[in-house]
Amino acid sequence: MIRVLTAALLTALAIVPAQADDYPSRPVKIIVPTPPGGPVDVIARITANYLQNALGKGFVVENRAGAGNTIGSKDAAEAAPDGYTLLYSSASGLVIAPLLHPDAGYDPLASFDPVALVGESSNILVVNPALPANSVQELVAYAKANPGKVNFSSGGIGVLPHLIGEMFKARAGIDIVHVPYKGGSPSINDVVAGNVQMTFEGTSVLLPLIQAGRLRALAVTTPKRIPQLPDVPTMVESGFPNFVSTSWTGLLAPAHTPQPIIEKLNAAINAGLKTPDLKTALERLSNAPLGGTPADFTVVIKADLAKWSPIVKTLGLDKP
Repeated sequence: MIRVLTAALLTALAIVPAQADDYPSRPVKIIVPTPPGGPVDVIARITANYLQNALGKGFVVENRAGAGNTIGSKDAAEAAPDGYTLLYSSASGLVIAPLLHPDAGYDPLASFDPVALVGESSNILVVNPALPANSVQELVAYAKANPGKVNFSSGGIGVLPHLIGEMFKARAGIDIVHVPYKGGSPSINDVVAGNVQMTFEGTSVLLPLIQAGRLRALAVTTPKRIPQLPDVPTMVESGFPNFVSTSWTGLLAPAHTPQPIIEKLNAAINAGLKTPDLKTALERLSNAPLGGTPADFTVVIKADLAKWSPIVKTLGLDKP
């Protein structure tokens, strides 16, 4: 019996390296829990194309949108942990969505093995140019002098710009009113029109409006200033220590995927992020290349959970 068990154990141990050596031996599916054409989907397709060229097998993106990113995420969490079904997600889909929907069916840490962060972009605090505020300090002073009269917009209750706005409201000690819209575009359009005074949104959608003078940028939410707006300070520089919130995206696998497969995918992504083609493709989308180890990715997920969970609970957004 002991010899049989020993032989079985040795056979099982031999399978894992073999899986990594010939991985992938067939096409790999990457689930994206958002509709086609959005920022997460576009970067997922860029990453999939690179992995296909680097590893020699097809990496096919499959969009499974709905229920605030939770449908596709749950499907990926329940897939076989063999490296042939992966998840490409974001802070909104991986961290915030299950905070808002406790019955989502997946846990950001327990349900997935992080592979690698790919890119991140800043969120920008912008105001309508008619608002008499040319800095964050002036905005706070104006809001304190006009309690309840400054509105901030977002693409919906519980989306990242909403939560950033609520964090700003709490940290600044100001009375500003959230106005939710059905999507980011109408939210931004109403700031441009002056119907709402301010918002926090992503660089790629705001940059053309800032450059055209239709919106005024007061601060970015990255730890450092961004190259597209070198004269715009960070929130930290504007007097808000640790006020950092980036829109990151990355690749994950179902929990218990063999570690050699995780390592192979991680090495491929890190190598790709050093190539001019992948770096340029991300920069066109106002994304900075990230990379790093799976452990680095875990640290980011834990930090976002610690940041957003108290805000979601305080606002009661986790209630059915």
